[in-house]
Amino acid sequence: MGSKQIAQETFDDAVQENITEFEMDPEEAVREAVQQFESQGVDLSNIVKAVRPPASENGQRQKHQILLTLDSLGRAVAEADMAELPEHLSTFSAQCKEQLAFRYLAGQNGAYPVVFSACQLAAGDRDLLLQAFSTLSALLDGQPDLLEAAGQELVLQSLRERREDAEMTLAGIRCVRHACLKHERNRQDFVKAGILPLLTGAIVQHGGSAEVVKTAASALRVMTFDDDIRVPFGHAHDHAKMIVLENDGLRVLIEAAKAFRDNSGVLSELCATLSRLSVRNEFCQEIVDLGGLDFMVTLLADCMEHPDVVRQVLGAIRAVAGNDDVKDALVDAGATELIVLAISQHLGNPQICEQGCAALCVLALRKPENCGVIMEGGGALAALQAMKAHPREVAVQACMLIRNLVSRSRDFSRPILEMGAENLITEARAAHRDCDDVARAALRDLGCKVELRELWTGQKGSLAQ
Repeated sequence: MGSKQIAQETFDDAVQENITEFEMDPEEAVREAVQQFESQGVDLSNIVKAVRPPASENGQRQKHQILLTLDSLGRAVAEADMAELPEHLSTFSAQCKEQLAFRYLAGQNGAYPVVFSACQLAAGDRDLLLQAFSTLSALLDGQPDLLEAAGQELVLQSLRERREDAEMTLAGIRCVRHACLKHERNRQDFVKAGILPLLTGAIVQHGGSAEVVKTAASALRVMTFDDDIRVPFGHAHDHAKMIVLENDGLRVLIEAAKAFRDNSGVLSELCATLSRLSVRNEFCQEIVDLGGLDFMVTLLADCMEHPDVVRQVLGAIRAVAGNDDVKDALVDAGATELIVLAISQHLGNPQICEQGCAALCVLALRKPENCGVIMEGGGALAALQAMKAHPREVAVQACMLIRNLVSRSRDFSRPILEMGAENLITEARAAHRDCDDVARAALRDLGCKVELRELWTGQKGSLAQ
């Protein structure tokens, strides 16, 4: 992705120039314009890559279809035309969902005030309000900056007053999720306004609705993100603590999972959220006490054919195993064998291999007994095979695992070396600079000869490069 950006008008002018000056047909003109700008490092993700209708006879520039639809919606809202409003909302929402470029162009041309007014206009009509909120959600996807204080309050009011309505709850939560993704200010505003109990309450109240549970869990997870590059630091950790301590989030999520044993999508989302909440030692233990550990191990065994679920369960195991007592409980429950099986069965999936190696790495840390179980179960061999298949993605975690296995149990060095570990680690170290330190440490603990550079000798001067 390029860092440069251009206006929609600039792109449209380039396309029109290709048509008029070089006599290209419309499709070729668009392709040529795309190639031209991308070769210059321009990010075109926010650009509608289509031919704008030619100017009218009086020379007035025509608009892209999304803006024509927005104009129609704006007129219906301004005239309070309740008969025409549903059709225009439906059309505009469908076009917004097609691609970010359409939403962005609409957002830059005043779409948010129009949709917000439509939500206010539809307040007395439940079906129309649902449609308006769905349109608002579609518009906010990827554009959280559009939402302002009045919009936040409108969404919160709907979630409070219509909490028994599953469809309205779902539409409101989608608005919250889109508004908080990569937007720390919105996250903090919503949390201060009381969104967390509304989200956990929605999971409890609509525990039979897969979409509500999945979307609410996802929204809770977004509240624990620190993904807004515009702020120096966020409140992710504080929000995670609030979800657990003030809103009983761990119990809510684990209980919700019991109703969806056969729904891999919901289970995957719940595991992903649990892993984001495992930020303190006592939270990890609470997950075990609530039956979450047995749930994860059973889920991993039952859903081995579903890559998304496997990846998220491995991530959750990795998170809760930060507690040393939980490490032992996981090993006793047979988690190591299942993790090795997951790596072997999904050897072509770099994300699963990376998460599997990371989970084994955490289980082995400071636990010589667990290291023995991992070795007997083929964990070292599986990690090396994963490293061979995906050196860039897996090398760091695989090297850390090997180091943890041998640092307190030197007897494992020889069998690991006989598996070809030295060559694989050396190759990874040479190919990927980001794993140089952990690779060197792994080789050193394996007893291999490692050249250690003395970067600073205590004398005045810069460090050696």
